[in-house]
Amino acid sequence: MNNYQYIIILVVFLIVVLAILKANKKDAHLQMNKLVEYLGGKENILSTEVNLSRFKVTLKDVSIVNKDAIQKLGAKGIVEIDNQLKIILGPESKQLKKYINDLK
Repeated sequence: MNNYQYIIILVVFLIVVLAILKANKKDAHLQMNKLVEYLGGKENILSTEVNLSRFKVTLKDVSIVNKDAIQKLGAKGIVEIDNQLKIILGPESKQLKKYINDLK
């Protein structure tokens, strides 16, 4: 094989990797949209905090939250205290906080 063939293979590989990364980013965006929806919409969210893998959200009305759907999205646990939910999401917690702040 000459050098041009290696360059072509490398370029094709990079295109495939970038396509996969872009698709994953869209999936993450859709997941965050769903999570905001399951929390009762952006109007229901008063404030958010992140502590390591925990996402803490203060809500207007906790009763409209779909906790089962949030767990199906990958939450490892949900604790409800008054009008707050502490959701164990893992590394996505920071991304979710930024996403919700951008929505407001």
